[in-house]
Amino acid sequence: MQSVGTQRLASCASRVPSATRSYAISVKPPKPLPGKTLPRVFKDKKAFQYNWYSRILRANTTSPLLILHHDDFTAERLKKLRGDIAAAAEKTRPSLSSPLPLSPATSTTQQASLTIVRTSIFGAALRDLPGVNLAQVERMINDTPGQYAVLSVPSLHPPQLSAILRAMDRSVPPKPPKTEEQIKQELEEKNADPAQPGRRMKRVRQVRTPGLRLMGAIIENRVLLPSDVQDVSKLPPLDTLRAQIIGLLSAPAAQLAAVLGEASGGRIARTLEGLKKGLEESSDGTPQ
Repeated sequence: MQSVGTQRLASCASRVPSATRSYAISVKPPKPLPGKTLPRVFKDKKAFQYNWYSRILRANTTSPLLILHHDDFTAERLKKLRGDIAAAAEKTRPSLSSPLPLSPATSTTQQASLTIVRTSIFGAALRDLPGVNLAQVERMINDTPGQYAVLSVPSLHPPQLSAILRAMDRSVPPKPPKTEEQIKQELEEKNADPAQPGRRMKRVRQVRTPGLRLMGAIIENRVLLPSDVQDVSKLPPLDTLRAQIIGLLSAPAAQLAAVLGEASGGRIARTLEGLKKGLEESSDGTPQ
């Protein structure tokens, strides 16, 4: 029979997951509940979060959005991650003299913004965003539960996007997979009896190893998977792409002008001029 202290410990342990439980971002239509009307209307704090997330999502036409999955972050560790992202974005931001179109908000701030989102409210805001393929969103999320964040990139500038991705990889290296021995040891420690039953256990500070994973992106209402985001980050700047397009468009015109120049008698005139000079030189010498 369990003692009172053990029962209290078990009761406290059972309440911890309720505060840290997490769900996947769902864009499926809500189920109608008895006494509830659709569409759902949020109030107070939830209404503020819904409007906030909706503004972030609507800005994806000018500011690409990266969907991130994170876990085991402390406040200090999250602050450092934001600083690393901001530093990478500042070093590679487009020049003010560039003809790259920027929104008024982007042109004044030029900062990347990392926002921790509540999955249920963010899913509702994403579901109400017009022009987004929700089937692709479900494929991107893949029913992965956990904590999510949204990174708003100032503008679609591939070098800047690449620098931000590298900064996140350096700031939060990927976690190595757990071995079978580590999993077995964790289960044994979890199911082990207390050393002194009936006495309150000492609190042990948990060593957290943060994890960060790119789930995908939403750019101009298009859903991109992580591999597609990497491909976009490897593109040259938009100014270079514009110059290449202009070169491709102007090349046929230049070739056509050259062909027309030859057809207008330019080559024939040069040939006749050379023949004339040859005849003049032969006339000055001994006739053959």
